[in-house]
Amino acid sequence: MITRAIPSTGEMIPAVGLGSSATFAQIARSEDISALRSVLSRMAELGGRVFDTAPGYGASEEVAGTIAQELGIHDTLFWATKLNVAQRGGGAADPVAARAQLEDSFQRIGKPVIDLIQVHNMGDPAVQLGLLRELKEQGRIRYMGITTTFPDQYASLIDVMRNEPLDFIGTDYAVDNREVEEVILPLAMERGIAVLNYAPFGRTRLWARVGDRPVPDYAHEFDAHTWGQFFLKFVLSHPAITAVTPATSRPSNMEDNIGGMLGRLPDAALRQRMIATVDALPSA
Repeated sequence: MITRAIPSTGEMIPAVGLGSSATFAQIARSEDISALRSVLSRMAELGGRVFDTAPGYGASEEVAGTIAQELGIHDTLFWATKLNVAQRGGGAADPVAARAQLEDSFQRIGKPVIDLIQVHNMGDPAVQLGLLRELKEQGRIRYMGITTTFPDQYASLIDVMRNEPLDFIGTDYAVDNREVEEVILPLAMERGIAVLNYAPFGRTRLWARVGDRPVPDYAHEFDAHTWGQFFLKFVLSHPAITAVTPATSRPSNMEDNIGGMLGRLPDAALRQRMIATVDALPSA
């Protein structure tokens, strides 16, 4: 199993976890959450620990907290959630509302210390990173960071990475979405910032592009047996990536994703071959 070190402390975490947007969030809003119980249980059984959520993902944070306590895996998970009460596009964050959202997260997750809280989508970093810094100094969170999956916010993310004491960033990266390779990922390595990867499947774009095509034969050279593992291993083969958190509500998908952190990873030559394979596919 591939594990990666968090640069600021050296703590090792499994390289594939679980996100809670998309279908996970949809089911969290429903009456039957048994599928989510199964997927969290399966992740833990197979050695996954990193669980990424956010208040903005509907009921995901609260439902996952309840399920984890019921399953007895509450204290073994690496909990990553987010903070954002600012409006997208540069709106100011109300510190009172931000503190209230943070306290809601502690209550929903049910732990006195949360592993990681990140400012979601670059929401007023001056105010919200300041609040996270306070929590870290108080020992209520272990790590702090900031996220975005919007290219028009990359410049702001780079500025914050250069000027704030971050433990983590979270951003999008996939075999057909490589813009962050130019500055963001090298800067994370230079500054000793861990990277959580979001949207390793291009949300659903990559699935639409591959359709029912078989995985290329050369994928066996890096132990990828499915397209999901092909996509995850591409992301993990970049040395800046600490962990990948694809969202799913299906235990079978969770098992497949965990397979992405088993065995070998592609080298530089295979990465280029993977890019060429995907670039040759029809656009979604």
